[in-house]
Amino acid sequence: MESFYWLILMAVMIAIEIITLGLSTIWFAIGALAAYITALFGADVVVQVIVFLAVSLVSLFSTRPVAVRYFNNKDREKTNVDSMPGSTAKVIEQIDNFNAKGRVMLNGMEWMARSTDGSVIDAGETVTVKEVSGVKLICEKKAE
Repeated sequence: MESFYWLILMAVMIAIEIITLGLSTIWFAIGALAAYITALFGADVVVQVIVFLAVSLVSLFSTRPVAVRYFNNKDREKTNVDSMPGSTAKVIEQIDNFNAKGRVMLNGMEWMARSTDGSVIDAGETVTVKEVSGVKLICEKKAE
């Protein structure tokens, strides 16, 4: 009957991992699976707990560094918002931070825009996106 508890623990750990996507509980789900298999072979509860802890810790310390390095790879191609800084956009409505106005066209999409230094940038000018702040692109006039 205690084998059922290991399955519940494994399901909870997997659910937490899916929600957080932080590579934090998957290792304990692996340990719970190992403890479940141990329970199926009739091992004592103490042995099951020891197997759970041992497998969880071994998998955590042996594979997590590799997984983190893979998922935090700096060479991956940037997409969506991450790719916008450094892009060139066209001002379609004068950018005026004081009056909270300004729109640019970037990749066929219209964005609210503000200037980096508070300067007014006229419609028709070309700007460089420096950063993204919420739904606004923070831009500076492109040097000619």
